[in-house]
Amino acid sequence: MVAVGLTLVFAAVLSAGLIVALRPLLMRYALARPNARSSHSVPTPQGGGIAVVAATLVAGATGLALSAAPGAGASEIGWLFGATVLLAALGALDDLRPLSPLLRIALQTLCVALVVRAAGDMRLMPEVLPTVIERGLAVLGGVWFVNLVNFMDGIDWMTVAETVPISAAVMLFGCAGFGSIDTIMVSSALLGATLAFAPFNKPVAGLFLGDVGSLPIGLIIAWMLYRLAGAGALTAALLLPLYYVADATLTLLRRLSRGERVWEAHRSHFYQQATDNGFSVTGVVTRVFILNLALAGLAALTLAWPSWFAKLGAVAAGCALVAVVLARFASPRRAEAAA
Repeated sequence: MVAVGLTLVFAAVLSAGLIVALRPLLMRYALARPNARSSHSVPTPQGGGIAVVAATLVAGATGLALSAAPGAGASEIGWLFGATVLLAALGALDDLRPLSPLLRIALQTLCVALVVRAAGDMRLMPEVLPTVIERGLAVLGGVWFVNLVNFMDGIDWMTVAETVPISAAVMLFGCAGFGSIDTIMVSSALLGATLAFAPFNKPVAGLFLGDVGSLPIGLIIAWMLYRLAGAGALTAALLLPLYYVADATLTLLRRLSRGERVWEAHRSHFYQQATDNGFSVTGVVTRVFILNLALAGLAALTLAWPSWFAKLGAVAAGCALVAVVLARFASPRRAEAAA
């Protein structure tokens, strides 16, 4: 679709332009200074997410306005975009002056609940779960996904390595009939905006997303996956973010078992262990990117061959691939062999 390509390009141009325009201000007012848990060693401007999120919303809305195809409706997109802006504002405040964990969770839950409620009558497992329980689980999963994207945005290019494959896959799956025009346009806009951000975040990064970017990006991706699942592609929606979910969830459980304060910053994610174990940052994100491409391929397989045998096989293969990467990251290697 021509409109999809134009939306992607528009988002990329707008994102790059906003980054160039905002970077001097971010250099002055939004420097992230390194600490004991940081992966960077020099003060680096954060807040690049302002450009990525703004470009995603503007380009996505423009693409939808120019498209004649029916979608989920202006109301749902309006609630999604409104909740995204609210989360971006929350992230901006947290970047400048850390907020209390309780306030952060409360506002995140409100934003996710509004998006889930706006999805209307969409159901994922009507034969198994009552509506109220399914929606409650959707809110819980959405809040966790918003936070895990924030948690995983800890080294250069990591969010790029996750967002690009997922948004590209959702866009292509939508074009193939597994999703509405809304998910196609929003995912293409997010893809373009993230690709434009990538050169500025290339190791060693000259710009970070900040919470102003990672939180709303997490919400947008969660919505895209929720909508993909609602289009009959639940297995694909579970496979696409499998590495992020596994790394963040296993790390959380490990920290809880040790009695740590899980809301405090740390360096115990598997990808952080990898850099401590001799992997270069580029080597880590390259492996994550390749893994995500493989997961996208497995997700596509479940759409092409939607039998239970194919789905179970794809999930098993995806879990095995993720386990191999996590195990490699957790294992020390000689620094001179790092790639």
